[in-house]
Amino acid sequence: MSTYTTDKASPFTRAVISSMRKLYPEALADKSFDNTGLLLEAPFDPIRRQMNSVLLTIDLTKAVADEAIERKDCVVVAYHPIIFRGLKSLTLSDCQQQSLLRLALEGISVYSPHTAVDAAPGGLADWLADIVTGHLPNPEPSTHTAKENQKKDVTPDAKEDGDIPEDKVPEDTVSEDKPAEGKKKPQRPRMSLQRTYSKPTYPSHRPTDASMTDLNPSSVDHTRSVINPVADIEGFEGAGYGRLVTFEEPQPLTHLVERIAHGVGSPKGFPLAIPVRQCFSCAVERGEQLNKGQQGKQVEEIQIRTVGVAAGSGHSVLKGVEADLLFTGELSHHEALAATEKGQCVITLFHSNTERGFLSSVLREKLTRVLKEEWERVRTEVAEAQELTPEWEDAVKDDDVLVECSQADRDPFGVVILESSKQEGKPLS
Repeated sequence: MSTYTTDKASPFTRAVISSMRKLYPEALADKSFDNTGLLLEAPFDPIRRQMNSVLLTIDLTKAVADEAIERKDCVVVAYHPIIFRGLKSLTLSDCQQQSLLRLALEGISVYSPHTAVDAAPGGLADWLADIVTGHLPNPEPSTHTAKENQKKDVTPDAKEDGDIPEDKVPEDTVSEDKPAEGKKKPQRPRMSLQRTYSKPTYPSHRPTDASMTDLNPSSVDHTRSVINPVADIEGFEGAGYGRLVTFEEPQPLTHLVERIAHGVGSPKGFPLAIPVRQCFSCAVERGEQLNKGQQGKQVEEIQIRTVGVAAGSGHSVLKGVEADLLFTGELSHHEALAATEKGQCVITLFHSNTERGFLSSVLREKLTRVLKEEWERVRTEVAEAQELTPEWEDAVKDDDVLVECSQADRDPFGVVILESSKQEGKPLS
């Protein structure tokens, strides 16, 4: 038989696809908008075959494609579909299409599970719910809001840096000689405020991070339910999009902030919206539902009993959900504003930071376990079904299985921290 085939993917690719479908059936995905499944099927050439390895990523960027090519991976499992709508052409002038063409040339296929992972029991939504219901070692950290108009003391070091409020500049920085009687005092030279910014920082999602965190997931007493159920998928009862967590006892918002930070890779910061003070009687007259208990409170004063959870862009799942806290990847300005006007709190992490940690914490281990079984089955079938050339024999005799998370994958947004300024912090309400 010919060593090269143009109408089949590699046997290992077939094992990866069947493994992903066992874990996250495409029937779970929201087909009203999503595009899940095998998006790029590269032909198999056993003479220059790839490694029996899978690269997990949230987004298939040029950097991730470079990584997969350098590693000689067989399949890229990209959570977000790189092909979302119909294509009229495939050209090198489009950066995403360029990545697909380069991967196909190297014999690397691309599979996307997206919302099937969101909906599956034990999938992405449950992972996020496990984080907010986790527990840190006692005592859980106490947190307070920075006081307004905190001032730095003028020190010699600060003087050298120029980080001195203008009204605090010592006289000796202006002139060593006092002006003569009757003469106009020289004006002080204008001090330029020296600001230092950090490099952009991103949550860390190395494969070892899950074992290094001190968060004990899903250990606080609670109940959880599915917000938008998906029914009639045999073996996947309880599937659906989003989770509503109800604690047996109210939890301090500051504790939830700490749990989320530990659970998603310790970002340096993330957006938090809390309700502002409103006239409760006016809201009642307008017929609005208002969480009166959270109005006008500081972060450390807010107690949370219910949390609505959705990965990524969560508005379509969380709209209409009555919860004290909405936890998602992103909401628009107006969506977040509407939530706080109702008395809800909102935590967002930038879109993919609610998704990326799942790859190293959950998917890598699950896929490795199932793929080892599937690869044994597929390579046995191939060996029994046809007479093999030496190249094909080498391919099916290779029992290696490797699943790794991309080191190049990250959210487009990082956090840049202002290291020095006149104002150290302001109250959040």
